[in-house]
Amino acid sequence: MKILALDTSSIVATVAVMDDDRLIGEYIINHKRTHSQKLMPMIKALLESCEVTMKDIDIVAVAKGPGSFTGLRIGVATAKGLAHAQNIPVVGISTLDALAFNMPFSEGIICPILDARRNQVYTAVYKWENKDLYSIEKPAAMSIKELVEKLIERPEKVTFLGDGIEANREYLIERLGERAVFSPNSVKMQRASSVAELAMEKAKNGEIQNYFELVPTYLRKSEAERQYEEKMKRCGNGES
Repeated sequence: MKILALDTSSIVATVAVMDDDRLIGEYIINHKRTHSQKLMPMIKALLESCEVTMKDIDIVAVAKGPGSFTGLRIGVATAKGLAHAQNIPVVGISTLDALAFNMPFSEGIICPILDARRNQVYTAVYKWENKDLYSIEKPAAMSIKELVEKLIERPEKVTFLGDGIEANREYLIERLGERAVFSPNSVKMQRASSVAELAMEKAKNGEIQNYFELVPTYLRKSEAERQYEEKMKRCGNGES
């Protein structure tokens, strides 16, 4: 079974091809958020380098969020378009699940944090047990202070990864001390290979979707939606 996986949920654009348990190739670009320009060329180049065509792909997997609203739309739309063209199924993977999967068999707990703007992060908490990754706090958008209050209640070391680290590193160290551990740069950001491996497990369990069913996971409303609602409230107040 060959899987084409992609993740454009942040500034990182990453694409991978996996054949059963073998990673054939992976591209990662962490430079500017121009996914609409670089994603399809990346896919084309990777397939050519791996000597694979879309006709060889059995499933398209994509990070479905949370993350950048624009990035998610591009990634999910691309995955749906590719799957539609080849009439193959898709698998949507949580961005946070895939990030946590970057740290296999870590001790303690794993806490990916993604910049959600408006002084919030997208986050969840995971733990490895018997070679399986379990979610112990569901994905949510919250302030870093709210997250730390949850983590303080637990005794384990916490491994952080994701693009929310740099803005919050000092605060995390201040509140958690030596319990705060930060992942190496090579696994700190999204990797399509993690999306592919998680998708492979789901596919083996029959957890696949028709491309019509795949939708992004946003966790909260976009900035444009919030601004529109605020504008409508102001207009309503002005008329009353």
